[in-house]
Amino acid sequence: MATNPRVRLADADQPWSRTLPARLLRELSICSLFAPIIAFYARREVSGRQRLQALPGPAVFVANHCSHVDTPVILRCLPARLRRRTAVAAAADYFYTDRMLARAVSLAFGTVPLERRAPRSRARTLAQLHPLMDARWSILLFPEGTRSRDGRIGPLHLGAAALAAAHRLPIVPIHVSGTAAAMPVGSRWMARPQSGGRFARHTIRVSFGAPITVRADDDPAAVMDGVRQFMVSCEAQSAATARQRVRAQKRDGTQQPIGGQVGRAARGPVGGQRSQPALERAASTEEPAIPEPQGAAQLAREARCEARTP
Repeated sequence: MATNPRVRLADADQPWSRTLPARLLRELSICSLFAPIIAFYARREVSGRQRLQALPGPAVFVANHCSHVDTPVILRCLPARLRRRTAVAAAADYFYTDRMLARAVSLAFGTVPLERRAPRSRARTLAQLHPLMDARWSILLFPEGTRSRDGRIGPLHLGAAALAAAHRLPIVPIHVSGTAAAMPVGSRWMARPQSGGRFARHTIRVSFGAPITVRADDDPAAVMDGVRQFMVSCEAQSAATARQRVRAQKRDGTQQPIGGQVGRAARGPVGGQRSQPALERAASTEEPAIPEPQGAAQLAREARCEARTP
């Protein structure tokens, strides 16, 4: 389908998946099927969800990507009023090459095809999202374009910032950790931790940042730089929290496996210049330092200054 250059992505899209019956079935499957399955293998921790209550309408949700589990986990964490009208951009060359697979993911997660290989094709794909956003749908994007193989935040494409500016919508940054341990790249199904007993579970953490206001004259690179800094700060916080739990469990003699990737921050900087004092500051707070809504250019400047602080 989408991999054939003579077939348009508009032909690969499944508009019926956004009809009311399909949305009701999707709501039922996400909350009553996928959520219990994921809970069997992993416990879920959510922070920043209260920030979404103030959203007056749709938004552009931007998340890091480590596993196929990311999508159902994020959708389940969204408030129902947003989840029911959120479309998920999915790789056309991965999910839309087979007709049955395309129909399945469109129904299960409300996906729309996104070409991630050629820049010109990506631009055409983003243009096809405009009618959807004009109809007051939110969009969930994974701007890295692929799942991370090592847990680090990769380069972020700029399309999310362009979409947000064109439709005057806020960007809501999202960070997910622990899904790579629960279902790594190459796995066909989730698995329990290798240690800790037959009923041990991973820990999946989802952090929502404050909505970022995007103006038409904002630099898309500066906007996405601010999103990236949020993700990096969450990654440091997640790693520090995991290390604290391991130490506490060792003291109590009840060590259990942690679903997050514990040693990542200890090995060195993650996606930017993060010094040890910065990690300690992140570990001392309940949630990572999350930028409040403001101009994207100012947000990016403050984030870069923080990264340079020894």
